[in-house]
Amino acid sequence: MRPPSVQAKSTFRKRILFLTSLNRRAGEPKEPAFDNPWVLFYHSRKKTPEESAEKDAFMKKDHWERGKIEYLFFNGEIVPYANAVIHITSPAYRYGAMVFEGIRAYWNESRRQLYLFRIPEHCRRLNQSLKMSRMDLEIKEEEMEGNLIALLRKNGIQQTVHFIYSAYIGGDGPMSSKGPIGSAIELRRFSHMVDVENGIRCAVSNWRRNSDESSPMRIKAAANYHNSRFALLQAKQDGYDNAILLNQRGKVSEGPGACVFMVRDGRFVTPGIDSDILESITRDTLKILIQERFGFPVTERSVDRTELYIADELFFCGSGYEIAPIVNVDGLPVGSGKPGELTRQLMKAYGDVVTGETADHGEWRIPVYDL
Repeated sequence: MRPPSVQAKSTFRKRILFLTSLNRRAGEPKEPAFDNPWVLFYHSRKKTPEESAEKDAFMKKDHWERGKIEYLFFNGEIVPYANAVIHITSPAYRYGAMVFEGIRAYWNESRRQLYLFRIPEHCRRLNQSLKMSRMDLEIKEEEMEGNLIALLRKNGIQQTVHFIYSAYIGGDGPMSSKGPIGSAIELRRFSHMVDVENGIRCAVSNWRRNSDESSPMRIKAAANYHNSRFALLQAKQDGYDNAILLNQRGKVSEGPGACVFMVRDGRFVTPGIDSDILESITRDTLKILIQERFGFPVTERSVDRTELYIADELFFCGSGYEIAPIVNVDGLPVGSGKPGELTRQLMKAYGDVVTGETADHGEWRIPVYDL
């Protein structure tokens, strides 16, 4: 007789296959009964009290809103969710031959308007990733803007959302294939990725950041994120929320999908672009806002691991993470062990800019709806 854990897994797999088969009997692709793996698992078997409590706490933290997305963008067309698929023989699937951008659109309730944020900069960086990956495609700013607006309107979005705008190698060629090139836009309904109110606990990872000589982090490529996944999985296994990676020289690099800022003696410091980081658009935004709001520039330099332990404040930043306070590193409290005052001021300033609550930097925002 198989152990109970094996039996449970077998039953779970059978239920997944049954639910999947329901969507295929009509002979055409349909949206799955549950379009989120967590929801599929959650509804596929009886929940224990511990699982119910865990799920409820997760939802309350507002990490990912589970609202339904009806349509995605795939190879020049807006298609039903279930139709945005690539073949398992494609280099994108087999080798991670895909580059992308993480992009935000912010909802302003009082204005009833949705704003895309810094699209020209995202388009420029995506084209740089395409060039360095030797993918013969150039995406125009007006094309990116138009595709994003069309997708938002088709889904009737009236909340803050996050996109993955990607270009990938399709077909069934070898690892060295340069085409055919496809494109897609994934859309998710969520506001905050992590607990921004209370902050997060981070471990300095044993896994080192990819170097520019091996797998350049300057390229925003799917394959590069396996390094981040190793670090994040290890941190969670060890009881932390997230991870901070060092580069091959032992200096602070970045987090899994986010840049690092610290405050020391009242000044903001961040690792330089020679620290094996992604040249983050959010990082650039914060450098500008810090100069404007606090009256002094951000210092860009190499950062030692031990500086994280004695920093007054720490935070991650990125399009997905936005500004995420770090309140503990390797079990040591950062400052008071709570999100710092300068970090909170910067969060407020950033939030006002991205949502259009202030007229400042209107050139960074593109309205989605005609009012």
